[in-house]
Amino acid sequence: MRFPGLVLINSLFLSGVAAYTQPPDSLSSLDPVVVSASFSPAQSSKTGRNIIVVKGEQIMNLPVNSVDELLRYLPGLEVQARGPMGVQGDISIRGSTFQQVLVVLDGIRINDPLTGHFNSYIPLPATEIERIEILKGAASAIYGTEAVGGVVHIITKTFARTANKSGFEGQFTAGESGLWGINAGGRWVNEKTTLSAGILTNNADGQPQRGTTGFFNLTTLSLGLSQKLNEHWTLGVRTAYDNRDFSAQNFYTTFVSDTATEQVESWWQHAQLTYNKGRMRFTTDIGYKSLQDIYAFNKASVANNNKTQLFQVLSRAGISIHEKLGFTAGVQYIDRGIKSNDRGDHQVWQAAVFGVLNWEPIPGLQIDPAIRFDQHERAGFEFVPQLNVSYRKNKYQLRGSAGRSVRDADFTERFNNYNRQLVTSGRIGNPDLEAESGWNYEAGADVWIGKGLKLSSTLFYRDQQKLIDWVNTPYAGMPRKENLVPTGTYALSKNIWEVNTLGWELDLQYRKEFDNKRSLNVQGGLLWVDNNGNEGIPSLYLSTQAKWLANFLVQYQMGKFVVSATGLYKKREEQKTNGGINATLSPEYFVLNPKIEFNASKKWGVFVQVDNVTDKTYSDILGAAMPGRWWMGGVNVRF
Repeated sequence: MRFPGLVLINSLFLSGVAAYTQPPDSLSSLDPVVVSASFSPAQSSKTGRNIIVVKGEQIMNLPVNSVDELLRYLPGLEVQARGPMGVQGDISIRGSTFQQVLVVLDGIRINDPLTGHFNSYIPLPATEIERIEILKGAASAIYGTEAVGGVVHIITKTFARTANKSGFEGQFTAGESGLWGINAGGRWVNEKTTLSAGILTNNADGQPQRGTTGFFNLTTLSLGLSQKLNEHWTLGVRTAYDNRDFSAQNFYTTFVSDTATEQVESWWQHAQLTYNKGRMRFTTDIGYKSLQDIYAFNKASVANNNKTQLFQVLSRAGISIHEKLGFTAGVQYIDRGIKSNDRGDHQVWQAAVFGVLNWEPIPGLQIDPAIRFDQHERAGFEFVPQLNVSYRKNKYQLRGSAGRSVRDADFTERFNNYNRQLVTSGRIGNPDLEAESGWNYEAGADVWIGKGLKLSSTLFYRDQQKLIDWVNTPYAGMPRKENLVPTGTYALSKNIWEVNTLGWELDLQYRKEFDNKRSLNVQGGLLWVDNNGNEGIPSLYLSTQAKWLANFLVQYQMGKFVVSATGLYKKREEQKTNGGINATLSPEYFVLNPKIEFNASKKWGVFVQVDNVTDKTYSDILGAAMPGRWWMGGVNVRF
């Protein structure tokens, strides 16, 4: 009876709000043009989806030190962080597992085939970001595998060609525990060329942990070029390097012997060729990612050495038949490979064709069906349809979506610990995993209130089959025992035959310019999720997700001062270890991070920032303690 009750609450709330609204005055800022829903530029209200947009110029003023860290505070995103400042975090949208969120950079995927733990490693400084679009809900008909819970799409200034001036901006930070960081970038722009370069580095000795410190050295370098070849053709290229060396103590286990360190080094290459003429648009993307992950459980163990590669080609052509009807078709090829002393050597390919129709049959009504045919070397043929519908009239709109989603297992889920001679405990991969599939449904509404306030409410339901997660399994129940011991403690990667997810989300956006010296920008979200599976023993990642989640970011500018804050509240099931490190996953916590900036001129300013200002003791993953109160400050420059 909960589902009909939630539908009624959702409808009554939105209809009541709509009755007291006034026509909006700032629709352009609260109804931005987005591309994530169908690859075609369209106002957010015409996509039938709930999409959150964060502009790049906001990021430098917020109390975050990397793009990865920013994701924790975006409305509706749950990031299960293992360390500070983007050391590592698992992204979840609408109760999905972290492998069920697709991260896209300028139109093509950057998810690593080794593990979803690396999906938040975004190889960009904040200075290069034009905007981030968060598409909530399934999008497999457009993007294919992994777009189950949603899509995080980062659009750069270089590829979007939105930078109209040459310049430089940077932020230099220092703080407690040996912290120092640089977030800086510059660009050169003329009529045909945009050239950009940036650096992001955060380094610290780290706060004390169990017998060690939570040190990290995180560095990203990026170089991008967009060249207008002639009136119709544009070429964009990017190369990026990302290196992360950090303490990984109890990131993946709760063993006392775990004093792990990890280094993840990756290269990202992307070329994009675009043709625009009249009503026609054609784009081809070629992307290549190479990654090396070296993980040492402790000083006495042999380190895992994993090398992966991701090669992909994506071509799509769009035509605007007339102003009320458009069509986009595309083809995609993806090749994934791994060479590992722990997981072995493997290769798998995937190919797909897809199409999306954008149709407005009557004013205000938007109907966008999509269809995808996917052939996976291992998982076989998949048929993936989707339908998005929205209707808008003046200050409010209704929207709905229904579609199928798919995901195949990554190399860690299939082969973890397979090549080791002896495994006395830990997580064991399963080569025989079947691909996940599911049907996703959502219904929601958006309301514009007064000047600059937008509320969005969405009810969603996901019926998943064969979901993949880690489940504690006795030795007798292991399908393969060659390198295991009868007394070992193991978690096996398994297909959970059915998981139903029911949830509700409320998003708030408020933007107000009081005068030319004062402005306020607020984005916040409230999420409730209920996951129910048929596995008798709770699976690892589903059991750690928040039942209730609230997160927000706030910026208030008053003359030369900018006051900002990010924060989040989580409520979930309590967990404890039996002995060992005596770790506890608290049933709820609240974290607040304030920042005050004083801009002495248009060219420079100073700031003070406090992470976890209340000094809350908490963790998102059992055993992986997050830092307490952390003071820092620095200088911003721009010219």
